[in-house]
Amino acid sequence: MSNITAAVIANRNKKHFLGVPAPLGYVAGVGRGATGFTTRSDIGPARDANDVSDDRHAPPATKRKKKDEEEEEDEDLNDSNYDEFSGYSGSLFSKDPYDKDDEEADAIYDSIEKRMDEKRKEYRDRRLREDLERYRQERPKIQQQFSDLKRSLATVTSEEWSTIPEVGDSRNRKQRNPRAEKFTPLPDSVLSRNLGGETTSSLDASSGLASMVPGVATPGMLTPTGDLDLRKIGQARNTLMNVKLSQVSDSVTGQTVVDPKGYLTDLQSMIPTYGGDINDIKKARLLLKSVRETNPNHPPAWIASARLEEVTGKVQMARNLIMRGCEINPQSEDLWLEAARLQPPDTAKAVIAQAARHIPTSVRIWIKAADLETETKAKRRVFRKALEHIPNSVRLWKAAVELENPDDARILLSRAVECCNTSVELWLALARLETYENARKVLNKARENIPTDRQIWTTAAKLEEANGNIHMVEKIVDRSLTSLTANGVEINRDHWFQEAIEAEKSGAVNCCQAIVKAVIGIGVEEEDRKQTWIDDAEFCAKENAFECARAVYAHALQMFPSKKSIWLRAAYFEKNHGTRESLEALLQRAVAHCPKSEILWLMGAKSKWMAGDVPAARGILSLAFQANPNSEDIWLAAVKLESENSEYERARRLLAKARGSAPTPRVMMKSARLEWALERFDEALRLLAEAVEVFPEFPKLWMMKGQIEEQQRRTEDAAATYTLALKKCPTSIPLWILSANLEERKGVLTKARSILERGRLRNPKVAVLWLEAIRVELRAGLKEIASTMMARALQECPNAGELWAEAIFMETKPQRKTKSVDALKKCEHDPHVLLAVSKLFWSEHKFSKCRDWFNRTVKIDPDLGDAWAYFYKFELLHGTEQQQQEVLERCIAAEPTHGESWCSVSKCIRNWQFKAPDVLRAVVQQLSIPI
Repeated sequence: MSNITAAVIANRNKKHFLGVPAPLGYVAGVGRGATGFTTRSDIGPARDANDVSDDRHAPPATKRKKKDEEEEEDEDLNDSNYDEFSGYSGSLFSKDPYDKDDEEADAIYDSIEKRMDEKRKEYRDRRLREDLERYRQERPKIQQQFSDLKRSLATVTSEEWSTIPEVGDSRNRKQRNPRAEKFTPLPDSVLSRNLGGETTSSLDASSGLASMVPGVATPGMLTPTGDLDLRKIGQARNTLMNVKLSQVSDSVTGQTVVDPKGYLTDLQSMIPTYGGDINDIKKARLLLKSVRETNPNHPPAWIASARLEEVTGKVQMARNLIMRGCEINPQSEDLWLEAARLQPPDTAKAVIAQAARHIPTSVRIWIKAADLETETKAKRRVFRKALEHIPNSVRLWKAAVELENPDDARILLSRAVECCNTSVELWLALARLETYENARKVLNKARENIPTDRQIWTTAAKLEEANGNIHMVEKIVDRSLTSLTANGVEINRDHWFQEAIEAEKSGAVNCCQAIVKAVIGIGVEEEDRKQTWIDDAEFCAKENAFECARAVYAHALQMFPSKKSIWLRAAYFEKNHGTRESLEALLQRAVAHCPKSEILWLMGAKSKWMAGDVPAARGILSLAFQANPNSEDIWLAAVKLESENSEYERARRLLAKARGSAPTPRVMMKSARLEWALERFDEALRLLAEAVEVFPEFPKLWMMKGQIEEQQRRTEDAAATYTLALKKCPTSIPLWILSANLEERKGVLTKARSILERGRLRNPKVAVLWLEAIRVELRAGLKEIASTMMARALQECPNAGELWAEAIFMETKPQRKTKSVDALKKCEHDPHVLLAVSKLFWSEHKFSKCRDWFNRTVKIDPDLGDAWAYFYKFELLHGTEQQQQEVLERCIAAEPTHGESWCSVSKCIRNWQFKAPDVLRAVVQQLSIPI
């Protein structure tokens, strides 16, 4: 024992590396900083194992050769190893992980390749069709070669047809005369040895037939010898046939049980419908089983287990599970409803009947039972049985009433309100089915049972209005507010306004007005009344509750009769949503309370004039003169009324009086314009000369003077007028443009450029001057200079829609779309840019998008006449008559006044009597289709 212990101690103290060869590349003392050295006796240098080896100690040549061969073998140049992206050599980064960045990059490259492929797809398809047609022409099919001969067969007569010789048989003799099939008769010795009835059960080895049967060999062969019992073979065949037949037959009737029609359907039902991982299903089954066993009284566990089996296609297992859950938890209506859902209809009825026996007070189970019935009579029976158990269920009463005719429904509802006397819906439904007297009694009972509901009061008010008792409506509404307040109900303005809107939609106008009148002042501070009521009126108008809005305006005007802003809002409301009579009645009241408001007088006069009652319009204006004796707007309105009705002498007399009593620049301008329109140029120039002396800083007077001189072809006088005008009115942009256009027409292009340059210096960052300068260059054919000037203009005016609209169509067709995107980024809501984009879509024949963009343009700026003109021209070419008429009506309602092409027509002196439709049609004739 002591010897063993000593040996163990000696082995324990012995180092484990003693007697073991040193590892490869080991250098003694390298950890202490020692450096190895090389001697002749060394195989290799004394260096660290991690050092890079040099050529002196390279691996043997055989190993290098073997390694190179392995690397060469790694490169597989087979076609199956070819990759379109990386070729034969494989990817440099094939060993790296494939992360989301790589996936995103591949998706981008795929989308680019798809886009590049789509760009040339149409060309490739057309080229392929052309090549195919050319190939068919060069190498036509046989049926095409003989098509003309086939058509000529129609002219062949029956005699010619009968004389056509029969087609000969061109096959060779062996094919024409095939040899008959050979049959070898069976020797009689196999069937019977003699006619005496002797039979044999084996083959005769000497008959020569034994070698034809497997397992039977002639003497001398390697196969074992033996006899073949033919009788046993026949018996085995009969036994096998009986087994097959017994598998597919009914033991009682003898009929087959294989359904040939449903066989494939049954096979299809065996295919699992769940496409997820089977391991997830197993985990879910195990988890749900654990939940069921741990807490079997938890219905959601049973429902989740059944639905899992249903999803995986095992419907029967799901039914078994849910029924077990119902046995364990018979008081859970969710389990019973799920069981009824999983069962087929006939079985579901039995299941839901069992559920009703266990939970007779479940509303959902009774409704499910009624849903399972197909006949109305059976549904009624189910609901009545349910109401015996649950007489206070509003849902069951409503469902039962819906199945009845009006008389039976009234009887049911009378019983329902006794059982559910707190249900507002049942009371109101009963009141609707009753007569007027009975309905009043029903609503009174409803108010006694439910004193805190406003719907009963509003229904009573509607009932009185429907039966002609208008005087009772306001009393009922007032009493409702008093009663509800006494019962502690908070009066909410928003809820009552919604009641008023609903009342108007149901046709109870007096009821809605009474509600508005009663609640409009509740909860509103005195200083906020005006703005709050205006907001209420606008909200009602937005909800298409126009009678409510009228009631709000009427109350506001009653409280603030001298507020011009409320009268104006009410007048515009009547103009947009009312009749001409209501507007005129409102304006008469308005001018009585606000006689100094000129716009109210003018709206009244215009309404009479548009209705064709010119004497009444004159009467209103005469009253307006009395209230506002020196009003410029009323003078000009009277002049316009007379001139539009061809009463030119009366208009001139009015203007003369106006010049004497109110000599304003507008009066002088209208006087000169009337003389100019009547082609009395000398009188017009005389008035303009007087006017520019008195009002030298009113630019329109100078413009008219210059234009009349241009019309008389006195270009030098016109140029002098414009030069003098620019000194007096240097900030008038139209004056600079008129002067430059005059010089351009004279052919002095340099002077036109100079004038526009001076205009830009005097009025910096004005896009219209830049635009005119660019168009001067374009009309001169200097497109490069125009492009350079456009770039400078966009730098100075980066948000000018007019410049961007012009820049889009200065580009070539492929570049226009990009330019339009840049324009929309800078000027997203500019009507000129939107109009240019609409024209761009029109030029690309994208008519649906074009119509949408035209609608956006006229919606953003309905005063832009050019947009309406282009829109109308587009509809004339590509729209229906209804769409054309709609655009025309919208344009007339908008009354546009701006736009380059629109103003060139509307302000032309020859068209001074044009209305909006006339101007629109004239502008449409001038416009060209965008290309």
